[in-house]
Amino acid sequence: MEKKEQKLKIKNILVSQPQPVDFEKSPFSEIAKKYNVNFEFNKFIKIEGITSSDFRKDNKITILDYTAVIFNSKNAVDHFFRLCKEMRIEIPDAMKYFCISESTAYYLQKYVQFRKRKIFHGKEDVNQLIEIIKKHREENFLFPCSDIHNDKLPQLLDESEIKYTKAIMYRTVPSNLSTVNIYQYDMLVFFSPAGIDSLFINFPDFKQGNIAIAAMGPTTSKAVKDSGLTLNISAPTTTAPSISMAIEEYLQKITKK
Repeated sequence: MEKKEQKLKIKNILVSQPQPVDFEKSPFSEIAKKYNVNFEFNKFIKIEGITSSDFRKDNKITILDYTAVIFNSKNAVDHFFRLCKEMRIEIPDAMKYFCISESTAYYLQKYVQFRKRKIFHGKEDVNQLIEIIKKHREENFLFPCSDIHNDKLPQLLDESEIKYTKAIMYRTVPSNLSTVNIYQYDMLVFFSPAGIDSLFINFPDFKQGNIAIAAMGPTTSKAVKDSGLTLNISAPTTTAPSISMAIEEYLQKITKK
């Protein structure tokens, strides 16, 4: 059943991510001033690295069998090199690295000398990265990832008949939200299905009531609905490509009402 949005009064909004480094320059700051709302930020999920012993036990993978590594995040970079260090693996100079974005590629300088390695990157677009990888299809690719990850990259690798192996090197787990009073918020903003899982793990008796729910991405929106919650705000849309724009559209709509 649809909620009667005109009854919703939005004052306090909880975003299930860390606060932007410079909040005053973020879209949330403008929305807060324009609509007189308060934004608070609290991570609903956290990343935990898999131990080297668990990695050996759960994966029949020998890292040095691979000639290239695909990184889809900075977390993947950190945990790949962490495990290599724990297992005393010396990565050869000939190893190639393929990164989802330029920022991830530059982040590699934390572990390798940029000028001495062969590093390739897309521009925040997984399709661009696939086109680069296809030019190096002779490589044997390793794909470090979380136990919960977006399936688009593996799907495109499969469709392109790229030889690769997934290596789960870290896990996404719920944060401890015992200090959070969830009912003091009028809106909750989610970015992944894992955030929805964390909500119900931390608050097993959670009832939505008049709390508005916002979700970024189709898988998150689906998780909201599958959990029995009412989805009030979703992004991206044609008019709101970002979650902040979708929230502003919603606030504008209920303010007019």
